[in-house]
Amino acid sequence: MRYETIPPPPHLAHIIRFFWVMEGEVGYTHHNMADACVEMLFHYRGCFDEIDNLGERSRSFTAGLHGATHVLRHYTIDAGFSIFGVYFYPQAIPLLFSLPASELTNDTAELRYLLKSAGTQLEEEIMEAGNDQERCRIICRFTEQRLAAHYTIELPVFAAIRHIIHHKPAGSISELARQYYLSERQFERQFKQYAGLSPKLFSRIIRFQAATSFYKRDVMSLAGIALECGYYDQSHFINDFKAFSGLHPKQFFSGHSGATDWRD
Repeated sequence: MRYETIPPPPHLAHIIRFFWVMEGEVGYTHHNMADACVEMLFHYRGCFDEIDNLGERSRSFTAGLHGATHVLRHYTIDAGFSIFGVYFYPQAIPLLFSLPASELTNDTAELRYLLKSAGTQLEEEIMEAGNDQERCRIICRFTEQRLAAHYTIELPVFAAIRHIIHHKPAGSISELARQYYLSERQFERQFKQYAGLSPKLFSRIIRFQAATSFYKRDVMSLAGIALECGYYDQSHFINDFKAFSGLHPKQFFSGHSGATDWRD
């Protein structure tokens, strides 16, 4: 399996975290875990089925948007596949799609329903693109056009969202609000609108995602990972990890759960 990330151009790095590509030549089941950010996906070869809690399969979209989520999902395909993804900061939903981010929390939307004819056109352009670089250029052009058409000033809460993602602060919500010159009530309201989650839940998911990044890194104990990621204790770390991944961290870091196949 091939998994590769591609950085965005600097002028779009405030809204696109990175592009990614995943390809495989055999069947594969993907474990979708909690994620504080937003992904736009294009299945340009093959299409996955979603597996519900009863084991029933239903066809997923070929092009669509995943909102921030703390709901666990599984997707499967029986043959080779290719996916192009755009990993956005969560404020991309209101800035590019004119929706409160909370409307897509724990949910997905097909591009052709979300953007009508513009979504269909974008999907066709990505499907017909000859390589990853061309797909990146198409998405950059789309993002530039949508930002220009729905211009919004850079709000302090956008910087707060990025700060939590990159620095995982351990301070209280009231301290974060003061840092960005907002009352706690304003901060929580704007955060929910532009990130789709409360600041507290968002921070918990970011901390969990930081923990998963230790997979295949130098050997470290669970207690060491918990401390590095800002957990109060190992028990708190294990409880959050199980809630956001469906796995005990020992199972995840063993590499035998299936949830890390795309990382190997």
